[in-house]
Amino acid sequence: MILLNRWKNWIYRRGFTFIGTYSHQTVLLQEAIHGLNIHEEGTYVDCTYGRGGHTAEIVKRLNENGHLYALDADEEAISAGRARFAGEEGKVTFIHGNFRETVPRLQSYGVDSLNGVLFDLGVSSPQLDDKSRGFSYRGEEPLDMRMDRGQSLTAEEIVHTWTYEALVSVIARYGEEKYAKSIARAIESARNKYRINTTAQLAEIVKDGIPAAARRSGGHPAKRTFQALRIAVNDELQAFEDALTSLIARLHPAGGRMAVITFHSLEDRIAKRTLDAYCKSPELPPGLPVIPEEMKPSMQWINKKPIVPSSDEIEINRRARSARLRIAEKIR
Repeated sequence: MILLNRWKNWIYRRGFTFIGTYSHQTVLLQEAIHGLNIHEEGTYVDCTYGRGGHTAEIVKRLNENGHLYALDADEEAISAGRARFAGEEGKVTFIHGNFRETVPRLQSYGVDSLNGVLFDLGVSSPQLDDKSRGFSYRGEEPLDMRMDRGQSLTAEEIVHTWTYEALVSVIARYGEEKYAKSIARAIESARNKYRINTTAQLAEIVKDGIPAAARRSGGHPAKRTFQALRIAVNDELQAFEDALTSLIARLHPAGGRMAVITFHSLEDRIAKRTLDAYCKSPELPPGLPVIPEEMKPSMQWINKKPIVPSSDEIEINRRARSARLRIAEKIR
C-alpha cells in the first residue's frame, strides 16, 4: 500500500488524475498554468474541462474572490467535475455545453470580462478508453464519436447517409488524407452491402481503401479518417474558431490571456491565424512617424513559437507528442 501511494503521488505530480477506472494525464499542465499568469481574484474559463487537470491547478491559485467557469460538451465530464469539486462551488461553476456557447452562458452569470481563457482541444483519455464512445480505431466500438451524447448526428449516420462527394470533402479537409477518394469509394461500396456500425468495421474498410505500400508507414491507416469524422460529427473546427474569436473580445484589456493547446495542424492553424491577427498591426502607409492608437495591435504574443511537451512528458504520455501551446495577452 505504501508503494502504491508513492507511485500515485509521483503520477499526480506529473499531471495524472484518476477518475474511477480511468487515468488521465493533463498535457502541458505547468506550462499552460504558468502562461495564464493567474491572479488570485481573477475570473477564468476552462473551455474544455475534460477531467479537470487544468481546472484543479487554476482553482488552487484562486482566493474566495476569484472564480473559474468550467465547460465541457461531455455531460459525463461535467458530472465527474461536480463530484470532484464538491465543496468548491464558491470558486468553480460547471457548465454543460459546447464552448461556442461560452459567451452567452457567461453573460447569464453576469460575466463580461475575463482574466484568462484556456482551450485544451481534442479527445480526453477517458473518452478514448471508453469502449462505448467510438473514438478509437483500435477496438470493436459503436460508430458514435459524439462529444455530447445529446446531439443526434453520429459517425454512423455520416458514413451511411452522406454522399460520396461529402465524404471525400470531409476526409480530405479534416483528415488531410490524400487517399480520401479511394477511402470514400470503399465506404460507399461497403455500405451498399451491409450496415457499418462499429469502429472495427470502418477501420478495416479504410485500410482497404489505402494502397498497401502506403499502409506500411505513418501510423494506423484509419487515424486520419477517424479524426476527420470526429471533427465533422462535433463541428469542432468551426466551433473552436467561433469560441476563440468571441472570447478574445471578452478578455480584460490590461493583461487578459488566452492559452490554446492543440493536437493537430488544423486546430493549430486556426489558433495561430486568429491570434496573430490581433497581435499584428494592419499594413500602414510608409513614412508614418507615429502609429495611430486605433491601428496598434490589441494583443501580444507571450510565446511567438508554440510550446511543445518535453521529451520526459512524451515518454510518460505518448498522447502528448503532437501537442502545441500558444499563449497571447490582451494589451489594449
